[in-house]
Amino acid sequence: MKRALISVFDKTNVVEFARELTNLGWEIISTGGTSAKFKAEGIPVMDISDLTKFPECFDGRVKTLHPNVEGGILAIRDNQSHIAQMKELGIEPIDIVVCNLYPFKETILNPEAGHEEIIENIDIGGPTMLRAAAKNYKFVNVITDPEDYSKVIEELKSGKETSLETKEYLAAKVFEHTAHYDALISGYFNKKLGITSPKTLTLTYEKKQDLRYGENPHQNAAFYSQIQETEGTLTAAKKIHGKELSYNNIGDTDGALEALKEFEEPTIVATKHANPCGIGSAETIAEAFKKAYDADPVSIFGGIVAANREIDKATAEIMSGIFLEVIVAPSFSKEALEVLTKKKNLRLLELPEILKSDYSSFKGKTVLGGFLIQELDKELIGEKLEVVTERQPSEKEMEDLMFAWKTVKHTKSNGIAIAKDKTTSGVGPGQVSRIWALENAIRQGADRIAGSVLASDAFFPFSDCVEAAHAAGITAIIQPGGSIRDKDSIEAANKFGIAMVFTGMRHFKH
Repeated sequence: MKRALISVFDKTNVVEFARELTNLGWEIISTGGTSAKFKAEGIPVMDISDLTKFPECFDGRVKTLHPNVEGGILAIRDNQSHIAQMKELGIEPIDIVVCNLYPFKETILNPEAGHEEIIENIDIGGPTMLRAAAKNYKFVNVITDPEDYSKVIEELKSGKETSLETKEYLAAKVFEHTAHYDALISGYFNKKLGITSPKTLTLTYEKKQDLRYGENPHQNAAFYSQIQETEGTLTAAKKIHGKELSYNNIGDTDGALEALKEFEEPTIVATKHANPCGIGSAETIAEAFKKAYDADPVSIFGGIVAANREIDKATAEIMSGIFLEVIVAPSFSKEALEVLTKKKNLRLLELPEILKSDYSSFKGKTVLGGFLIQELDKELIGEKLEVVTERQPSEKEMEDLMFAWKTVKHTKSNGIAIAKDKTTSGVGPGQVSRIWALENAIRQGADRIAGSVLASDAFFPFSDCVEAAHAAGITAIIQPGGSIRDKDSIEAANKFGIAMVFTGMRHFKH
């Protein structure tokens, strides 16, 4: 008689699966709560202690770690030496192992769970059985996912044995499952101990969705979510209208969200290719959107918009006249949805925790053959702001300088941001020369530049940027400082009556 060992925490459809096996003549072996459930449903079952001739002990910590279990799973069926040892030791083969693990993920996601409870939800026997069965997949079917029950039953009914292809598929899912499980555990301990750069880095993410393609149509792509601390991130956003997000939509929207988190008052961030193309802050979100739009009405076309307040009808009506790819906001009023959902392809994302900015996560990027990892850039300035010129910035200039500084922090290097009245006047991202970045920002801003302030993500190696800023009518500059030629820029600023502030901290973004 074929035998199946079933021990599951997630009991979805397990009774139906066991009943099907029983009808096919299989014997069921089970443990604890799973065994009790089968008995309550009238399914014949052998308790694990009857198989091992040893009681479950230590509050269930030890029940399947026994040669009668592991030997029955691991014995190679076409190896005569193994067969002989099984007979000698009185071990019977186990042909199906069905197991899913203690809910470690659900436990660490529970804010009420303490350390002891988390530790108790580290499964030991389950992963051992799963790995044993997956290693011996040629002879043992191993199931971790209730979705695979029907596949196994169908094949058993039709051929009295599952195909090797199916067994390999099930085994692969086991090692994916246990690797994910172990990565969660190691991640928990690393976080608890404050280890940010372990000797070996094991990350685990869960697929959120397959994407139609990547940056280009010939590239496959998918979107994955981390397990914890997703509140206020794009992975936690709920799409309430429009097409599925593309790879580029996701990257660009993430850039908009990162920038948006710098601002507390009603603010709109419009991005293109993950760079700010217009940012506006105002007393209402409608006014903020108008500012962001007026900052660059060309680049916002086909862009991404992030808002840190509910989108109301007034804002929606302005937005509806423009082609936008994505709007992400904490909420949308009913009247706003009536306006915006008339555009069938416009993606509307609801993200209630959009203002959350306190993360212990990291930023990473792949390189050929490797992976770069760093802490999130959560800082804004160094120890203090230092005015290095003869002229002090006015209160309004300082307000706009900080606005521009927050903007340039999220602009690709070399980056320049020019702002006035809490609105970007011009943005120059991603240039190989800082003067080119400034010239592009001035060109983009045109007649809005005069009377604005300027932020640079890194220091000025020459005085040319100060000279260009003066020629464009810029009145104040904020930059990290730290160049061996800072004196040249300071002298130029003094010559032109420009106020200059050093932050003591740079914000490269590559």
